[in-house]
Amino acid sequence: MSTHKAGFISIVGKPNVGKSTLMNQLVGEKLSIITSKAQTTRHRIMGIVNDEAYQIVYSDTPGVIKPKYELHNSMMDFVKLSMEDADMILFIVDIHEAFDEEDVLEMLQKVNIPIILVLNKVDLGDQEEVMRKIEEWSQRMTLKEVIPVSALHGFNLEKVFDTILDNLPEHPPFFPKDELTDKPQRFFASEILREKIFTNYEKEVPYACEVAIVSFKDEGNLIRISAEIYVERKSQKAIIIGKGGQMLKKIGSEARIDMEAFFGKKVFLEQYVKVEENWRKNQRKLQHFGYKM
Repeated sequence: MSTHKAGFISIVGKPNVGKSTLMNQLVGEKLSIITSKAQTTRHRIMGIVNDEAYQIVYSDTPGVIKPKYELHNSMMDFVKLSMEDADMILFIVDIHEAFDEEDVLEMLQKVNIPIILVLNKVDLGDQEEVMRKIEEWSQRMTLKEVIPVSALHGFNLEKVFDTILDNLPEHPPFFPKDELTDKPQRFFASEILREKIFTNYEKEVPYACEVAIVSFKDEGNLIRISAEIYVERKSQKAIIIGKGGQMLKKIGSEARIDMEAFFGKKVFLEQYVKVEENWRKNQRKLQHFGYKM
């Protein structure tokens, strides 16, 4: 009698170590937004890989930080929740990082499940450095395995997948076999637009922005999307809009192109920019934006 495996794999680590890149590669779809800026991921995003014999549910999580805002507290709650229901943890570290992952290690010490350390960006180091880091991490904590990878270039990800599959518990599937993620389409529309804000603006502006999809209408050959971009100050609103509305048009155009590729159909996108002072510290607004469980 054939058995079926299924389990939750939580991907954790500090900001900018490549968690989202790794999950997108393992799932084979771009579900998490990727930029060069830290703290891009704000939610727990699940990516589901299905086969007749198994179902792997990956959770991409926000980078572990010391919270400064109520938003940060909510982001860390997503990390903790993903670790609580995980069957396995992929702990991602950057090969060039110093050993200052104390916040992450404090969380990991509270779990009693296999931890696979994924040493990322090994293409930026030499073999001697890779072997030294593997030895250092192996001595520092109890690990199921240490796997050197380059998530960006897909190097050694087969080893990550095989290790996960070997350690996956026997269990019926948690989701229907045709599902790719637990998030609705409108969530990805907001994330695509938010990604364009992160890639087109500097300094504090992207971090002060949130995107809310107020209308998402699938009309068959066309999706009509109405989005609100929230900022914390009037000066930020002016920056988002740009001179003559050029910047808002630019991010809207870039987002629409990516949305059409993601949804596989034409997209009509309209955007409005609103000021909501200190929304990152406001419990009510965070609830509205989906940050409170």
